[in-house]
Amino acid sequence: MKKVGILGFAHGHVFSFAGEWMRDPARYNVTVTGAWDHDKERLSASLEKLPSGIKAFDSAKALLESDIDAVVVSSETAYHAELVEMAAQAKKDIILYKPISLTMKEADRIVCAVNENGVRLTMGWQMRTDPQNARMREIVQSGELGKACLFRRRHGLATHTWAGFENTWHVNPQMNRDIFADDSAHPINLMLWMFGMPESVMCEMSTMLNPKIPNDNAVCIFKYANGLIAEISLSFTTSAAEITTEIYLEKGSVQQYFGDAPATRIPRNEKMPGLVWFREGDSCWTESDIPSPAQHGERLKDQAGPMAAFLNGADPVCTAEEGRDTLRLVLACYLSAKDGKRIYVNDNRVYDL
Repeated sequence: MKKVGILGFAHGHVFSFAGEWMRDPARYNVTVTGAWDHDKERLSASLEKLPSGIKAFDSAKALLESDIDAVVVSSETAYHAELVEMAAQAKKDIILYKPISLTMKEADRIVCAVNENGVRLTMGWQMRTDPQNARMREIVQSGELGKACLFRRRHGLATHTWAGFENTWHVNPQMNRDIFADDSAHPINLMLWMFGMPESVMCEMSTMLNPKIPNDNAVCIFKYANGLIAEISLSFTTSAAEITTEIYLEKGSVQQYFGDAPATRIPRNEKMPGLVWFREGDSCWTESDIPSPAQHGERLKDQAGPMAAFLNGADPVCTAEEGRDTLRLVLACYLSAKDGKRIYVNDNRVYDL
């Protein structure tokens, strides 16, 4: 049985998959035995949300010196580099929640700590564990519909309806930069997983509703060496939506619905498939038999299996290097919006942000 410690409860997603481990440890061969958070009140409140039996530790060092095999780092983003370095030096396997860090220098520290200490790390990204996303990637990479020409991913949240969100760490520049840095990492990492690293990006950002929640809307247009254009549209003022992903290829098209929180928050036609594709020569759409979750929270719980598999020896869902590449792309978006022009993603000014 793999024993896991939790380093910080800032990222609420940890309750979903760690809760699943605790409810059925025999199924996953994983159990949570200890936890720490620099915020003692949050630590106490967090443990009340999880099944009993988890020991609270007074320091991250004390937790790492216990008999755990691995850690989940789900603290505020600002503490990721420090905690990963500590965990790596203690020779623990690591699940690190997204985004990897605030800065490229911190991301470099994480990559170096993992490699120099010979430990295993996976980033936690539910978009990489979602079966529909995996099927779309398979279609793209198999070439069964030919060359991909245009990729569009709409991603959003209804944060404008969340009372007090402007006072949370998620939009604190010192802890997490802003909502764009935090959540754009999801679809940008999905794009990276499907297509690899693009060459350039053009990005526009706006603060539409609350000045305390900057950059709540953005559009990023990435271009690849082969000509592929990938558009990431982000709105954290999205009350409701349906379609999330469109892929237009040489020999057909792919459409995905109900792929994020705004697209699963209202009732829908249960007969409507969540993923379909069309192949030139066919007379109708092909419907995937992969169901869409009734609620977005189910996707978070469903990370329990892939994350447990990693702890039991499977390959990382997303490596530290890929997490660093994702951050490079996110920061290149800021450069583009600031400069008002196309930015090549190898522009090392991202290290100045």
